[in-house]
Amino acid sequence: MQIERLVQMVFYIINHGHVTARELSDYFNVSTRTIYRDINILTIAGIPVLSAKGTGGGISLIDGYTIDRSLLSKEEQQSVFQGLQILQAAKYPNAEMALSKISTVFRNARDSRWLDIDFSYWGSDEKEKIKISDLQYAILDKHVIRFQYFNTELKRSERVIEPLRLLFKSHAWYIVGYCRSKEEIRTFRLSRIKKLQIMPEIFERELPLDYSVVSEGRERCKLPVLKLKFSPEIAHRVFDEFQEDQVNIGEDGNYYVAAQYELNNWTVHYLLSFGKYVEVVEPESARIMLRERIYTCGAAGGR
Repeated sequence: MQIERLVQMVFYIINHGHVTARELSDYFNVSTRTIYRDINILTIAGIPVLSAKGTGGGISLIDGYTIDRSLLSKEEQQSVFQGLQILQAAKYPNAEMALSKISTVFRNARDSRWLDIDFSYWGSDEKEKIKISDLQYAILDKHVIRFQYFNTELKRSERVIEPLRLLFKSHAWYIVGYCRSKEEIRTFRLSRIKKLQIMPEIFERELPLDYSVVSEGRERCKLPVLKLKFSPEIAHRVFDEFQEDQVNIGEDGNYYVAAQYELNNWTVHYLLSFGKYVEVVEPESARIMLRERIYTCGAAGGR
């Protein structure tokens, strides 16, 4: 459509600085006559397009014509640019195209060499990378998904879930959904998901309104302090996922962590992700919750 070509033409000229009518006609697959007609329309619309004939001539925009003159400050432009970089790293649909356009228009934010964002895990196979855009499609269009899941003990299970939310927390991506085999809402770490399939089946379930990984209605200072003991074998995760001032090394060689968490299903599942390498020292209520969950999972696995 003409309006789309006109917008793309402005971005193209801004990006290349100085172009010829032939170059534009080849790029947009139209005649040079159409290009000159489009330039005339842009000029009437108030876009300052300059056109010069002869040697050294061509088509350009008046110097300084960028969105730098908008209400966005240089810092705000940089924030927008970095946000798009994050979406691009997350494989968000059309983020790369948007990033290209923004980098053209926000000239002060074009140099992004200081920042490199990659959500894929070390050593990941390209074929095994989880596509955020696929999960977005499944969540928004309510498609059931199927995958193989590996727990911390490397035990594999087949899961069919109704995906309800994508979550980034504690340095990792998670999918929150209703697990049909466990008949409850579960949280799955994406790096442990293999052979993801988007199924044609549609579901109707919605995430409960009161569901929250961390209750928004409670102040952090009121959350209970969990005292945890970790085996040395899991030290790499301890230092990845807890602050330095939360970790102490005991005389027995174990790592002791004191951190505030709400006692809910997410916390229990998060602790279970450490497998046999974690022990809840206190409070007793957290020990009971974890013990009951382990018993329930063990009983379910034995059926």
